[in-house]
Amino acid sequence: MLEVKPLAETEPTAGLSIADAALRTGVSAHTLRYYERAGLVVTTVDRTPGGRRRYQPQDLHWITVCTKLRATGMPIKTIRRYAQLVSAGSGNEEERLALLEAHRADVTAKLAGVQENLKAIDHKIDVYRGRLAAGDVDRLWAP
Repeated sequence: MLEVKPLAETEPTAGLSIADAALRTGVSAHTLRYYERAGLVVTTVDRTPGGRRRYQPQDLHWITVCTKLRATGMPIKTIRRYAQLVSAGSGNEEERLALLEAHRADVTAKLAGVQENLKAIDHKIDVYRGRLAAGDVDRLWAP
């Protein structure tokens, strides 16, 4: 089941409008609608009698999880699979864990690559600082 944090006293029980949910989660209303259409939301978002979306705290929590997975490069297809597993309820926790562990391994590998690139940038900064301090910038490469 979806791990849901306890409701804070300040949380509205009637739910939030799509605009308020967008503000709370840091994504646009368009993205919220897309997440629903793409099958990334694990619950059916409540609606008012007039058909307007009303997001509950568990919806906001899940959307935050989705945005973090997306921000770390998880493909929409994989997030959709994860959402399907969560929606299905208990019994598939090992598959969920495997999915998250595989993603973690991908993120860790990407971070290692970024750290290597950062080392190269730091080296270049050190070279420039050294040349500027020594007053021999004419020894820097120029096309």
